[in-house]
Amino acid sequence: MWVRNRGKLIVRPPFVKSANRVGVNQITNCERKGPEAVMSLLRLSVIVVILAGAVGLAWSNPTMDDYLGFVERELGNVIDRMDQGTPTREQQFIRQVFRSQSKKLLESFVRPNTARRNWGVLSYFETHVADTNVVVLGLGGQFVPLQGVEEAALKIGRMAF
Repeated sequence: MWVRNRGKLIVRPPFVKSANRVGVNQITNCERKGPEAVMSLLRLSVIVVILAGAVGLAWSNPTMDDYLGFVERELGNVIDRMDQGTPTREQQFIRQVFRSQSKKLLESFVRPNTARRNWGVLSYFETHVADTNVVVLGLGGQFVPLQGVEEAALKIGRMAF
């Protein structure tokens, strides 16, 4: 928009209401709005940090394969605890059988009975296996067991042998 100021034709952007001494008024207004400008910058910084955190969590959101790896580790821990009373050779045999058959066991029992709810920054895994309901929350590449993990791992470990 073109405006006449003291006989000169100047360009005034549509968002500027007054064309009188625009440069001086803007500097004076910024100096007057010091605390508000700092507070606005603080709010913007907080929003940027929150958004960056959300993007980081979404990027590291666990997948179904990550969940199966978690279940496999839990089963391995349970089997290690289960066979404390058995002789050493039998323990080694049980571990070898589990290591060789764990993928098949997970693919046949766990994956088909698992529902994953992906909520962007976290995932909710619900598995129905061996008459047990297992609920696990996946957040930032980590898993938080909420219900039934230990009981289901014991049942699956017994089923394997």
